[in-house]
Amino acid sequence: MPPWLTLGLVYLAAAVVAVPVARFLGLGSIIGYLGAGIAIGPFGLALVSDPQSMLHFAEFGVVLMLFLVGLELEPRRLWAMRRPIFGWGSVQLVGSTVLMLGVGVLAGVPWRLALVAALGLAMSSTAIGLAVLAERNLGNTTAGQGVLSVALLQDIAAIPILALVPLLAAGGAHDDGGLPFWLGAARAFGVIAVIVVGGRLLLRPTLRWIARSETPEIFTAAALLLVVATAALMQSVGLSMALGAFLAGVLLAESEYRRELETDLEPFKGLLLGLFFIAVGMGIDFRVVLQHPGLIVVLVAGFVALKALVLWVMVHTMPIPLAERPAFIILLAQGGEFGFVIFQAATRGSVIDAQAASLLVAVVTVSMLLTPLLLLGAYRWWAAHLRAHRVEPTEHRLEQSQNAPVILAGFGRYGQVLARLLFSVGVRVTVLDHDAEQVEGARQYGWRVYYGDATRLDLLRTAGAADAKVLVVAIDDVEQNLALVDLARQHFPNLTIVARARNAQHWTQLYQRGVRLIERETLDAALMSGRSVLELLGVEPHRARTLAQRFRRHSIAQLVTMAPHLGDRARLVSISKAGRQQLEQLLAQERDLAQRTRGRDQEPDAGDAADRPGTSR
Repeated sequence: MPPWLTLGLVYLAAAVVAVPVARFLGLGSIIGYLGAGIAIGPFGLALVSDPQSMLHFAEFGVVLMLFLVGLELEPRRLWAMRRPIFGWGSVQLVGSTVLMLGVGVLAGVPWRLALVAALGLAMSSTAIGLAVLAERNLGNTTAGQGVLSVALLQDIAAIPILALVPLLAAGGAHDDGGLPFWLGAARAFGVIAVIVVGGRLLLRPTLRWIARSETPEIFTAAALLLVVATAALMQSVGLSMALGAFLAGVLLAESEYRRELETDLEPFKGLLLGLFFIAVGMGIDFRVVLQHPGLIVVLVAGFVALKALVLWVMVHTMPIPLAERPAFIILLAQGGEFGFVIFQAATRGSVIDAQAASLLVAVVTVSMLLTPLLLLGAYRWWAAHLRAHRVEPTEHRLEQSQNAPVILAGFGRYGQVLARLLFSVGVRVTVLDHDAEQVEGARQYGWRVYYGDATRLDLLRTAGAADAKVLVVAIDDVEQNLALVDLARQHFPNLTIVARARNAQHWTQLYQRGVRLIERETLDAALMSGRSVLELLGVEPHRARTLAQRFRRHSIAQLVTMAPHLGDRARLVSISKAGRQQLEQLLAQERDLAQRTRGRDQEPDAGDAADRPGTSR
């Protein structure tokens, strides 16, 4: 069996077994992945001997996650977050570093080692933090936005920290072949400018051109290429790959392709993040832990407590509700994967030795392993504390502005009229359409339409179908229209479906699927024209309106009668002929009755005739 196939079998089997067990025990999927990594790693069953190679590959899951986070943050929202990012993010990073550096120096640790350790331990795990926020539905809370702000500042701080580490070598020695700091910083800012300007000018036209090919797998490949290319550009100048992907996501947050990109990349993100957590679990060096168990416990407890102290001070000056504070403190008090990079750079630069680096890596990894467990216990204790003080926990609060109550699939001539009505009365609608040119044209007129195939289950989930109230199926193609109805009724029974029917047969097919709010696209327009013709022929307007409404009700009743016999052409023809004759007879009877009534109204009253002059009594 090829080695790659063996590794794939091991990783998938470990995840499939461990994650459901962890979820069943109420521990969350992240603990399951970490446990799976420990089980198959060098200190478990030893099914994998080189976890570092998988860790480097799986870090791309963090990159994809930051890209998807960026897609949720429009540029104006990111600009509004500039103060939390550079304000509170700097307070956390600088405050934690200074506090840990001071404690380390007082404990007799050489200042260079203490500074490297403080810089590495001050970082938090973006992967675990954002994954836990998503798992607990906390991403759009105040605490969730605070965690994101601090994580972004830590990514931005990558350049100065990595530039500082070689300078800490004894005597200030560093690699003379490297670029000066100012030149490296200029090159980094140049790459960021290229991504921002190029993204504004090129990304949307390029995605539009690819979408016109109507090849879904190529659009998915283009989405992956976008993230990989942006990450590679950032890494080439020593910047965080995740930060580059985040910027690319922000640039596309207002584009019509946002929903489709989210849907295409979500499965890759989930798998790669799972691999990342498995690799972290495999990477725990239990030899170091067993050699220095007491020191590991002291270091983990000590640095987490010091960071938590800084964060505790922060939450008392930040507008974070009481119920959300445990998540903010615990998710940022842990160590992070960027600490691995700092310790490796310090080892290469001879700032710290390999044994100290292994010890610090083990400390960070253990803190990441304990974070979900700490959060679980803290929330249970904190929830009881809040209930005792009559404060309701709000850990599952959603930001309602991100979830529209109506999803409109199809933005053609039918969907546009419906959308204009809903928007005009203030109803929020998520609009999806799979025609790239149609989406672009609608965007030019100011409509927020998203590109994507609504018959995809993952796209419907991304669009908020689980929380929406109404799904309007306005797709022109009959097969896609019916496929979407089937999909929605199977997976989202909470949705009330309002459907467009192209013709009577399509109406019947929708009715058989249990849809009751169906409108034939041409029926009312034809009836309005019929009313105009009747009025031109002398029929009074109210009479013409009554006749049109009568015909409309009869037509719908006729379709209901025919619905059980779809496919039996002879039976359908018979019902149609009988219904037409019945309608003609009914209208003829009403016409005769109306004429007789009108005739009686025109006959002279007997009393009036007797009172006329010249009439004998």
